[in-house]
Amino acid sequence: MRKVAKAGVALSLVVGVSLSMGSPAQAEKRRGDRASGSAGNGKAAAEVSHVQITGGGGGGKNTVKLNPKDPNWDPPACWYEPKTTPKELKKRIDELKPEKPKKKDEDDGLILSPGADATDLSNALRGQAKNVLDNYYQADKYDDYNIDKQGEGMFWEGVRNPNKADDPKADACSEHAIWVPKGKPPKNMPLAVSPKILAEYAYEELPIPGTDISLNPQDKQTVNLDTWVWLDKGKFKPVDVTASLDLEDGTHLSATTTAKPTSLTLEPGTEDAKMYPGSGKCVVKNGQLGEEYSAGKKDRTPPCGIRYLRASGKNGSYPLKATLTWNISWKGSDGTGGDLPAGTFSETRDVTVKEIQSIVRD
Repeated sequence: MRKVAKAGVALSLVVGVSLSMGSPAQAEKRRGDRASGSAGNGKAAAEVSHVQITGGGGGGKNTVKLNPKDPNWDPPACWYEPKTTPKELKKRIDELKPEKPKKKDEDDGLILSPGADATDLSNALRGQAKNVLDNYYQADKYDDYNIDKQGEGMFWEGVRNPNKADDPKADACSEHAIWVPKGKPPKNMPLAVSPKILAEYAYEELPIPGTDISLNPQDKQTVNLDTWVWLDKGKFKPVDVTASLDLEDGTHLSATTTAKPTSLTLEPGTEDAKMYPGSGKCVVKNGQLGEEYSAGKKDRTPPCGIRYLRASGKNGSYPLKATLTWNISWKGSDGTGGDLPAGTFSETRDVTVKEIQSIVRD
């Protein structure tokens, strides 16, 4: 029993090498599975090899993801990026070289099949793994894996957007790895990494705070009395993140994606309400959305607010929905830039509206 267990461990290690080296896309999937604790669940919890997200500019830990206003737009599910050098590839191939056969007295007496021992099986599996790698990297096109061109370029490979690891669209980047000289992005490859793709990836990483509105009165509203609505000026301000690709060979690509709050749309949850402004859409004015209430403003009309015209009823409430719209722009390290679809995030709060109680005396 001890001999079988020992051989089983060795066999498992070789199989693991074969699987993890099957292709870079498969290797990414398995590394991501291990990182997320989801090994064996069949999900492609892949990591992005070299792209890093930095910055933030606020928002705190309790952040949310925006919903693009354009329903047909979505960040890329995958892209191709420079990932493996000739030196790295050759090292992986060398690790799969056949083991030297053991002497009979070193086989520990285990016979797996007639004419085969653990070393034979190990070498067979290593050979399979090497064949998979050679096929993925199209080794027949290059002399010794382009080792003589170390530092002059890299093999570009498909990677999955980690936010869309389970998206079938990520399979669009499953073609063979290709050699690309340094400073010469591949032609006819729509999903080749670029500042714009990095900007689109960063879209989902923006630290957007939840739409937490301030009200006055804060707890209970009163029929025919104005409710002032505003957003915390210190919390709701532009935020940004940078997605960058920096490699040892000097390759640098980056894009900074910025979100700015532009309007707050209120839906009172009942037709028996008057909106300020009438459209219910409050826009940024003097750098803020809405205006904080103070005692000296009690006779003024709120620039952003609601007047409920009917009570919500006993033990009832109205669902006040607040939707904040953020405009999104980006700027790349190569001077490119532009706009991305605006995004929104909504929150709903239950609002209780009471009648004013009065006493009439004769």
